[in-house]
Amino acid sequence: MANAPQIKEHMAVKGSDGKHVGTVLGVENGRVKLISGGMDHDIDMTMIDAVEKGMIRLRKTAEEAVKAWH
Repeated sequence: MANAPQIKEHMAVKGSDGKHVGTVLGVENGRVKLISGGMDHDIDMTMIDAVEKGMIRLRKTAEEAVKAWH
């Protein structure tokens, strides 16, 4: 799991399949706030597989990650 200080505003968030999920707005109460499709969402830090090369990679595919929002 990633540490909150590793996560920076404007980082890309991608699913395990490499597809774009959203862009980081910040971290609050163990959740990453992000914007996706013009709307604000949040994901739990436990969904993060890695923070690397200026982006966040999730443990789930992009499709699986966004299903919870709809």
